[in-house]
Amino acid sequence: MFDLTAEIYHDADKAREHLEAIHWPHGPFCPHCGNANPERITKLAGKSTRPGVYKCNECRQPFSVTVGTVFERSKIPLNKWVLASHLYASSKKGMSAHQLHRMLGVTYKTAWFMAHRIREAMKEDVKSSGPLGGEGKAVEVDETYIGKRETPRTPSPQRMGRPYLKSGGNQKRTVVGLVERGGSVRMFHLNDATATTVRDVLVRNVDRKSILYTDASRLYTRTGEEYASHKTTNHANGEYVRYEGDETIHSNTIENVFSVFKRGMVGVYQHCGEAHLHRYLAEFDFRYNRRAALKVSDAERAADLLRMARDKRLTYRRIGEGSYA
Repeated sequence: MFDLTAEIYHDADKAREHLEAIHWPHGPFCPHCGNANPERITKLAGKSTRPGVYKCNECRQPFSVTVGTVFERSKIPLNKWVLASHLYASSKKGMSAHQLHRMLGVTYKTAWFMAHRIREAMKEDVKSSGPLGGEGKAVEVDETYIGKRETPRTPSPQRMGRPYLKSGGNQKRTVVGLVERGGSVRMFHLNDATATTVRDVLVRNVDRKSILYTDASRLYTRTGEEYASHKTTNHANGEYVRYEGDETIHSNTIENVFSVFKRGMVGVYQHCGEAHLHRYLAEFDFRYNRRAALKVSDAERAADLLRMARDKRLTYRRIGEGSYA
């Protein structure tokens, strides 16, 4: 249960100890050379040394628990980082930077940058987690459109210069979502949803032995033949679920994921630059993959977020050097 009066949210030293317990369950290790021998690591306790600094006697480098994480070299007190992480981990539809700046007592610019660092920590390591689905498992795939696109759409050669009849697909940003029933979700921002771009997302993220469920879109027709089975529902005819024996055919799970995502983007965030959309997708993926239905509590989700902050950096580029990395 979330206790706002807990010391880790008000005391920077307690917050640092909390981080050390998460990142160093077996004692400190040097992020510079990987040394984990406690006899070769010294905790510095001089009057001129800030709390929580260690020195590695192998590489002679000082370090703290924040080195190599998104919190590195931040002047924001660690207790505010821990509180912000908990708020983002437990808010189903997200939390705006304005709300964060009011709650933490930091500037809006600081809160905005904190939010993006936290989203960077939420990013899943797709390579290590492997593909979705597998033999006998069901994966639902769908695409949705949100916001006004800032990058021009590349027209297909078949259009031969003809204008788009539906402005939605032309003017909005494209998001493709994959969800394993009872498992994880992955959402991707694409500049264009074509049979080629969607196939690339599918074959990179979904095991070929999976059962594929989609709507009747022609984007999936040919790619679906590469999987163990491909079943569709015809939304144009009002068909959203169909039963074939013990098999339930629908793509309602990914539709529900999109529903929560859109409510957050429209009701909480409202304005999102297209260059940052992938970070917001990572945020909603993170929370869904650790949802309450999987028996994951807010505290466990927040601890996961802090744990995933390691080996990720998001630095600030000054005006003239580009935007946030």
